[in-house]
Amino acid sequence: MDVMLVMLRFLHIVLGVYWAGTIIFSALYLDPSVRAAGPAGGQVMAQLVKRGHLNTLPVAAVLTVLVGIELFRRVSGGFDPTWMSSPMGIALSIGAVTAIVGLIIGLFVMRPTAMKVMQLAQAAMQAPEGPARDAQLAALQPLRDRVTLGLRWVAGLLTVTVIMMAVARYL
Repeated sequence: MDVMLVMLRFLHIVLGVYWAGTIIFSALYLDPSVRAAGPAGGQVMAQLVKRGHLNTLPVAAVLTVLVGIELFRRVSGGFDPTWMSSPMGIALSIGAVTAIVGLIIGLFVMRPTAMKVMQLAQAAMQAPEGPARDAQLAALQPLRDRVTLGLRWVAGLLTVTVIMMAVARYL
């Protein structure tokens, strides 16, 4: 038994379940609920940030992809072209590409935008109530919409990833 291979698979699966599960749950339930809750939803998001969610999730995502690439290299015999063009190789390639695109969107679109929303929302909440504060809060809407759109894209991409990873060995 290749102990390193078992450890890599364990890490890849556990971290991948956390990453994909969290993103899909967030897109389907958490984000719509937070938006519907109005200002109270902002408090929920602030607690998630306080608890390290915007740091833990990207670390899990990056590690999932890095470990996945190493697993892919090992399973494919060093990315052997014959194996890569097999049904399993194609399915795993599709899953890998969708995961990497999802990671890029998450790291370079969603996370920075969400951090900016949190920063600007905190500043707005410290401003005195009135039209200026309302204008600051209204200006956050396009940023929130960008996070939501990114979240939906990443959830879709990770759904494809999960499906490809689940069925690849049976093709």
